[in-house]
Amino acid sequence: MSERGVFKPAESVTTAPLAALGLIGGYLTARETGTRPLGGVVLAAVGAYAGRTWAAKAGAGTTAALSAVYLGGFGASHPLAKKIGAWPSVLTVAAASALASWALVDRKG
Repeated sequence: MSERGVFKPAESVTTAPLAALGLIGGYLTARETGTRPLGGVVLAAVGAYAGRTWAAKAGAGTTAALSAVYLGGFGASHPLAKKIGAWPSVLTVAAASALASWALVDRKG
């Protein structure tokens, strides 16, 4: 463990890749292990890590909005999967969440 702790300082984390990773990784974990709650753990852990940066860089309002996009994407991926397939659905909502995170937090530095 470094002097700073286990994690990078919140202000130095880029969150768009995390937003995508949490949704894709959560789906992949659930699919490959056959344990949906384990996928939820991945989704929640990565979301919390991104959320600490959203809060540090952009405040509570933006954090709430990005959390809604992230969790809403998770919820929307299920009915969307029935229309376009599982992977296209997951990739679509992951891209939307990553884009929102970049636009509201990451591009501002």
